[in-house]
Amino acid sequence: QVQVVESGGGLVQAGGSLRLSCAASGLPFISYSMGWFRQAPGKEREFVAAVSWSDNDRDYADSVKGRFTISRDNAKNTVFLQMNNLNPNDTAVYYCAADPAWSNVVAGKVSDFGAWGQGTQVTVSS
Repeated sequence: QVQVVESGGGLVQAGGSLRLSCAASGLPFISYSMGWFRQAPGKEREFVAAVSWSDNDRDYADSVKGRFTISRDNAKNTVFLQMNNLNPNDTAVYYCAADPAWSNVVAGKVSDFGAWGQGTQVTVSS
């Protein structure tokens, strides 16, 4: 059973940094593309960042480019999201997604072979 578990969320002041982690299990991690999404109160879930299974492709939402960095450690079956220069608009529940297909991950469409995590709360105070 494919599972992903997020961690690293918390409360931070504007301008601060956080590093989210997503640990995956039950899958051949090196064959899976991974992504981060977020959902703020009253809003739909939105794409944040994604990294392909090969680590050759990375994609970011315009709103986080230059501030957030996605990376993966295949030895640890973990993907990270380094978030710098946070602002209150970044406040949301952050979700990790795993899927074998890159196109699925960037579209937020996880197949039966993938998984969503339960989410981790990030709150940025002004």
